[in-house]
Amino acid sequence: MPSPEYEQLLSALPDGFADPSDSVEQVREKFAQVGGAGADADVEVEPASLGGVEAYWVTTPESDRTRHLLHVHGGAFVSGSARDYLSLAAQVARTLRARVAVFGYRLAPEQRFPAALDDCVAACRGALEQGVPPGRLGISGDSCGGGLAVATLLRLRDAGDPLPACGLGICGWFDLEASGESAQQPRGRDPFLNAEWIRRRGRDYLGPDGDPRHPHASPLYADLAGLPPLFLQCGGVDLTGDDSVRLAERARAAGVEVTLDRWPEMIHAFQILPGAIPEAVEARRRLAEWTARHIP
Repeated sequence: MPSPEYEQLLSALPDGFADPSDSVEQVREKFAQVGGAGADADVEVEPASLGGVEAYWVTTPESDRTRHLLHVHGGAFVSGSARDYLSLAAQVARTLRARVAVFGYRLAPEQRFPAALDDCVAACRGALEQGVPPGRLGISGDSCGGGLAVATLLRLRDAGDPLPACGLGICGWFDLEASGESAQQPRGRDPFLNAEWIRRRGRDYLGPDGDPRHPHASPLYADLAGLPPLFLQCGGVDLTGDDSVRLAERARAAGVEVTLDRWPEMIHAFQILPGAIPEAVEARRRLAEWTARHIP
């Protein structure tokens, strides 16, 4: 059963956040209203350039400075920035006991696919070029950032580049076609998403003639062989939840080590809900426990 804290927060979240009729400007305004706060006073925030991409390394007193994570922010490809994610990066850095880099990428529709992915690949290569060992680096992402994180691994693999030690998808959006059962037949109220809104944001990213099954846009349709271990965490009420379930199945069939952590009662991106929601705290703990095994 969901915790009382989660139920209370869910009841306070209004419907209408994901309105398919919203313009990109309206989407950005709504995301700005729920954007994260800055980092706490004991958090070190260091501006950086990773492969020419603006970034911030976030370090907490708990961080092991030899353990690194690149986090790709969400925002449906059309909104969000590195600064918006400093608070989340600090939470992740504390829980994972790592240095976490958050970085910006070019947003749609002004810059369409593959611009955002190109920036993610550049940031990962930049971290490696600056001396971060691939075996001490992970890459994670929430929502569309989860899809970009896995697509980054695919691009690096195809180029023969060194691969990070692991990849993590936090309610990852891996299918821009929104063909999963969770999108076709929603299992509950998710105030953050609806299927047509998802498809519209995908079109913003791909453009009118873009292919929603391109493997670098929708990693669900990619050949996943040769990827590093993956941790995929999703909610059962999340409209993108079946993306993680299906990606886990395909990864396992391709010989990839994969862990699927599904929370049946949870909505999209529940791990980053404001406040000390017990489910979010426990979900981040599981992320940290898994990551510690792959970046010891």
